Amino acid sequence: MNYNCEKYIDSYIASFSRTQEARDNKRGLVLPQMDDIVSLEDELVKLFFPGLSGGESKSKLISVVTYHMENVTRLLSDSIFLALCYEDKGKHADVSIFEKQAAAYVDDLASHFPDIRNLLKLDAEAGFNGDPAAKSIHEIILAYPAIRALAVHRVAHHLYRLGVPLIPRMMNELMHRYTGIDIHPGAEIGESFFIDHGTGVVIGETTEIGNHVKIYQGVTLGALSFPKDACGMFLKDIKRHPTVKDNVTIYANATVLGDITIGENSIIGSSAWIKEDIPPCSLVMTPTPEVIIRKRFVKE
Repeated sequence: MNYNCEKYIDSYIASFSRTQEARDNKRGLVLPQMDDIVSLEDELVKLFFPGLSGGESKSKLISVVTYHMENVTRLLSDSIFLALCYEDKGKHADVSIFEKQAAAYVDDLASHFPDIRNLLKLDAEAGFNGDPAAKSIHEIILAYPAIRALAVHRVAHHLYRLGVPLIPRMMNELMHRYTGIDIHPGAEIGESFFIDHGTGVVIGETTEIGNHVKIYQGVTLGALSFPKDACGMFLKDIKRHPTVKDNVTIYANATVLGDITIGENSIIGSSAWIKEDIPPCSLVMTPTPEVIIRKRFVKE
């Protein structure tokens, strides 16, 4: 059945509240494309773990790395350029300044790829050492969602710190969809970090996580409240999420809220609700719920 939708077009177009200046400035309204960010994230994972693409021998490794590096830098520079143009909204007629700025951002990031890869190797080792079900580090890299989420986060975090608009959040959201792990690109994460299982994990923007920290599925490191200014607007750029010190383990479905500190070497038990500082070397547990067992009567 063919349906005539033209009668709805004019009223729908009228619902757009763009100004004439914005309509005239088509360049400023071109957003980075989610499809390109999907491709970027796939290429990043293959760049950091070239064995996934068969880069085993040295000559093959050089070829594989070169291929994925070219794809990553191209996709990043194009997407960052569009993000810069969109943020500018046509104020600058000469877009070459955004091409140069995008290239500078990509150069800065690429120079840190060895450091990011070394962090990801430590993350994979932490996953292997912390999960008796894992048979090898390669299994961690291939089959555990945490490594993919951390590969994307560590890149997005670097771009976030550089001040790149839009792209870090787009990267974060796509990885959230893919893995169920929601890490804001602003979150600071130390080395040898691992998320076991991962589904439902939320890590807020101003969270700070130390070294050798492990968390399980359903953990929230979130904000307790959102302070407002005199005009009732939410205050930006203030610390409102937890700080988790070194060697902390947080078990499934625990909720840690606000600008508080979880001291080093502490363990937070499952389903705990934490809103205050926890001293170092603490064990936090919730009361064991009462279990009631009754006899079932089944009709024969």
